[in-house]
Amino acid sequence: EGFGTLDSDYLNTVMEALEKLHQIGGKKVGIISHVEALRERIATQIHVERVNHTLSRVEVVNTMGNM
Repeated sequence: EGFGTLDSDYLNTVMEALEKLHQIGGKKVGIISHVEALRERIATQIHVERVNHTLSRVEVVNTMGNM
C-alpha cells in the first residue's frame, strides 16, 4: 500500500487519474488500502474479514447505492 504516505492533494490527483482510466479506457484497478479517503471515493468495494484461523468472509459492497 503506497497511498498512506500521500498528502491529500496528491491522493486526489492519483484518484482522478484512476477514475479517468475507467471512464476513458474502461480499465479497472484493484486497490488494497486502509486509507479512509480512498474508501469514500470507491463505489464498489470488496471487504474481507477473518472469521477464524482457517476461514474468511468476503462481501462485495456498493457504497454509492447505484448498482
